[in-house]
Amino acid sequence: MSRSIRVLVADDEPLITAGVRTVLESAPDIEVVAEVENGRDAVEQAIRHRADVALIDINMPVMDGLTAADRLRLRSPSVRIVVLTAFGDEPNVLRALQNGAAGFVLKNCSPGELIRAVRAAHGGDAFLSPAVTRQVLGLLTPVEAGRRQEAARRLESLTARESDVLRLVAEGLSNADIGRRLHMSETSIKTYMTRILAKLGCANRVQAALLARDAAPLG
Repeated sequence: MSRSIRVLVADDEPLITAGVRTVLESAPDIEVVAEVENGRDAVEQAIRHRADVALIDINMPVMDGLTAADRLRLRSPSVRIVVLTAFGDEPNVLRALQNGAAGFVLKNCSPGELIRAVRAAHGGDAFLSPAVTRQVLGLLTPVEAGRRQEAARRLESLTARESDVLRLVAEGLSNADIGRRLHMSETSIKTYMTRILAKLGCANRVQAALLARDAAPLG
């Protein structure tokens, strides 16, 4: 039997933390190994408990969640960061995107979405749900003509199949889901993602998805 996905939950609201634990531990392959209330403890406890995934709230005392995520990446790059957010602070959300978080989960998301986000992050995917995508697009719109044209120009380097894969990434699908949709293996999708990121100069699939949305026509 494979080892459970070890998750740290960092949020200064006890009710949120308790709810997240209850949801995650309803999944047979997920174990919550630590709960913390500030960013400093998130870094230390994630390392101490050898967490695979850290669910980190943006707004926390002592050290904010994004600073904690940055430090955790430096000290333990193998820990995948999933941002837990209500999307109340635009600059923080944009910073999280730029820094390559492995996922974004709204605090009012469904239990199934939370579990999928953790599994996707652990599996090397970046989880970008349709609801989160809409929120992010709301922060970034309107896209000025110059940025839209530049995004479209960069996407011209992709093959038709790579464009198909990227379109589904922008819809929030995981590699496994994309493989099923396109009747391809998950391994093949991962190979395509590596090529797409290299061609577009993106650090992660979230950035690539946003670039795809920038290039999309209005309407």
